[in-house]
Amino acid sequence: MTDTPTRRGGRLEVHLRARRDAGHKLLLPYVTAGYDDEWIDVVHAVADAGADAVEIGIPFSDPVIDGPVIQDASMRALQRGTTPTSVLDALRRTEFAVPVVAMTYYNLVFRAGERRFAHQLAESGVSGSILPDLPLEEAGPWCAEANDAGVDAVLLVAPSTPDERAERICAASHGFVYGIGVMGVTGERSTLAASAARVGVRLRALTDLPVCVGIGVSNAEQAATVCAAADGVAIGSALVRRLLDGAGPNGAAAFVAEVRAGLDGAAR
Repeated sequence: MTDTPTRRGGRLEVHLRARRDAGHKLLLPYVTAGYDDEWIDVVHAVADAGADAVEIGIPFSDPVIDGPVIQDASMRALQRGTTPTSVLDALRRTEFAVPVVAMTYYNLVFRAGERRFAHQLAESGVSGSILPDLPLEEAGPWCAEANDAGVDAVLLVAPSTPDERAERICAASHGFVYGIGVMGVTGERSTLAASAARVGVRLRALTDLPVCVGIGVSNAEQAATVCAAADGVAIGSALVRRLLDGAGPNGAAAFVAEVRAGLDGAAR
C-alpha cells in the first residue's frame, strides 16, 4: 500500500466536524456542473436551504459509479461544452455559504497532473475531492497533493469492504468518510437497502471522522433512517432528476429543505 500523509483536516473537515459536534446531522446534496445555465444558482439555493456542503459533479464521459440520471446530466453538460476548466472558472468567480466538494474521475486528474489539478481546485475555492475510481493502493500521491493544496481528499468504503481495509481507508481519508449505501451505481431506490445503515455503524466504529452515507438514499425518510446510524447523508440522483425535469433553483431548494427538516426532526 502507498504511504498516506499524516492527517491534517482542511476547511471541509473542520466545518463538518463542527456541525456534527454541535448535534447536527450532515446533508450533502450533489449537483452536476454545467447541466444547464442555472447550475451555480442551484448550488447557492441548496446551500441556503440547509446543505452542510455541496458536491459538485465535474462531468466525465465514462462515469462508472453513476446511474442513468446522473449519466444523463453529465452527457447534457458535456454536449453543452462543459469542461473541468469551465467548471472551475465558474466556481472561482463566486463564493458559497458552505464548502464545496468536487466529485469526478481520476482520468481527469491524471491528464491535468495531480499537483496541478489539486491547486486548480484550491484556487477555485473547492474544499474537498471525491474520486470514486481511485483505489486505496493508488491514492497516496493524490491524497498528498490534495491535502498539501488544502483540499480534503475524501475516500469511499463499500458495504463489501472488510473491516481491516475499511480502517485503512478511514485512516487515509480527509474531510469525511463516504460510506457507499448499496452495491451498484447511483440512483433512486423505492426502499432503503439495509446495507446503508450497516455501513454507517461500521464506519463510525472505525473513525472519528464524520461518516456520510450516499448512493441509494432518495428522500427525507430514507435520509433520516441512514442518519440514525451515520453522521450524515449524500443525496444525488433524487435531486438531479428534479433538476433535469426543470425544478430549477427553487425546486432544488424545496427538496433540500424537506430533507433538512426530516433530518432535524429525527435528531430531536
